[in-house]
Amino acid sequence: MKFASGEVHHAEHVLVRVRTDDGLVGIAEAPPRPFTYGETQRGIVAVIETIFAPQVVGLSLTERERMWARLDRTVGNPTAKAALDMAVWDALGRTVGLSVTELLGGYGNRMRVSHMLGFDQPSAMVDEAQRVRAQHGITTFKVKVGRRPVSLDVDVVRALREAMGPDVVLYVDGNRGWSASESARAMRQMSDLDLAFAEELNPADDVVGRRWLVGQLDVPFIADESATTPAEVTREVLGGSANALSIKTARTGFTGSQRVLHLAEGLGLEVVMGNQIDGQLGSVCTVAFGAAHRRTTMQAGELSNFLDLSDDLLTEPLCIVGGELAVRPGAGLGVEIDEEKLRRYRVDAS
Repeated sequence: MKFASGEVHHAEHVLVRVRTDDGLVGIAEAPPRPFTYGETQRGIVAVIETIFAPQVVGLSLTERERMWARLDRTVGNPTAKAALDMAVWDALGRTVGLSVTELLGGYGNRMRVSHMLGFDQPSAMVDEAQRVRAQHGITTFKVKVGRRPVSLDVDVVRALREAMGPDVVLYVDGNRGWSASESARAMRQMSDLDLAFAEELNPADDVVGRRWLVGQLDVPFIADESATTPAEVTREVLGGSANALSIKTARTGFTGSQRVLHLAEGLGLEVVMGNQIDGQLGSVCTVAFGAAHRRTTMQAGELSNFLDLSDDLLTEPLCIVGGELAVRPGAGLGVEIDEEKLRRYRVDAS
């Protein structure tokens, strides 16, 4: 997966497990993205083992506010904190015999799926989109843009629209790759392609340019990595730098994601459930949260990038059917780790 702010060749993730006194185990995964959040696989392991674990061992599963207060003493480390939070929710669900989706709100049990297309030539990206639609029934695509010249990506999006037809939903994500003027020029050139959203086309710290750009667009502008906390969401929206939002459970967990979602509801923002190039466990977490709330089911969630991985850790692999991914039945997240695969892929000596 290649995009404006980086590229990913391997899923160098961290499996986080929380064990209760009753012997139940909650699980989640942390996907480090050093080019976005500064975290690495080794760094996530270190901060959990040396700082976070001593702070949370001994708390009950319902003391999540107390846990977050302690985690927030440490700056940054969003995916490490998020995975720990989600593992606690999973353990809580297993303890009380309810799914995480039921605990969070229980609105539905499935979500429509959006597939993310990374940088490539127009023909290759069209081929991938057509294959994914044929095999999995997916009809919403997020297209990575942000290259120079902008015509490279304009040609891609135009080719996708012409090949996929008017019924497919397309939106673009620049990962902060363009300037404000480049973004405006690209969006003008794509104005006839019926795009649903534009996401993080230029850097958020380009304050004047960002506001100028958002004011020109006739589609909602999604804040992603620029709005990862309620405070950042408030700043971006009230400052005129965004009017829609991407929520990623991989960086805000379930507890933080609910805070962001409720703020988005209060501000009247459209919401998309985003993807951190998650594995299957991360995708399970995203659909568990997204299906639990009405607003997060209104748009297709970015739930399919586990398809890019050659293997995974779950005993029962995920399956997208008819363009939808269902919440796993059962308590907690409803999934288990294949211990044999874990032994094969783990990088420590245990």
